[in-house]
Amino acid sequence: MAAAATHARETSDGESELREIIRVRSFRLGRFTLSSGRESDLYFNLKPTMMDARGARLCAEAFLARVLEEKVDYVGGLEMGAVPVISALAAVSDVKGVPVRTFFVRKEAKGHGTREVIEGLGPGESLTGKRVLIVDDVATTGGSVVKAVEAARAAGAVVEAALVIVDRQEGASEALADAGLRLISVFTGAEFR
Repeated sequence: MAAAATHARETSDGESELREIIRVRSFRLGRFTLSSGRESDLYFNLKPTMMDARGARLCAEAFLARVLEEKVDYVGGLEMGAVPVISALAAVSDVKGVPVRTFFVRKEAKGHGTREVIEGLGPGESLTGKRVLIVDDVATTGGSVVKAVEAARAAGAVVEAALVIVDRQEGASEALADAGLRLISVFTGAEFR
């Protein structure tokens, strides 16, 4: 069985700034029904952070530090939550001279063209035998991560871990551990209370 969530890491100035951008642009307290159907007093919509120029860069830099530690061949995740940060990660990694190959998983195969579920691979590229890190913006139950992991594994990838910007600490780590995955997060929900 995989280890539990990984979060212990010294926070850089960039990550402290990112936490504040999330707090201002993407975090709310109140009473919310989440996509999982659960109710919570914490709400994260990270799109406003990931679509902000500074927020996008800081998310990508935080992810890049962790991606490099994992020594993977590809980084991918489920549309829509993962797509902005994956795109920023690809660009920032190239600027820093350590290009990361990325892809995303469609929620369902497109109804035209190649009818692919995995998007972003070039001609002749395959996930077969490749070490893959699955990413998402927020983890609650882990359902989106598991869906992306299943698609990547069906394409032949070796997936041992997932990475999110915020782990809400509401069961995702345990659900992913049951699937043989470690959950790595930049932040936890408790940091925003």
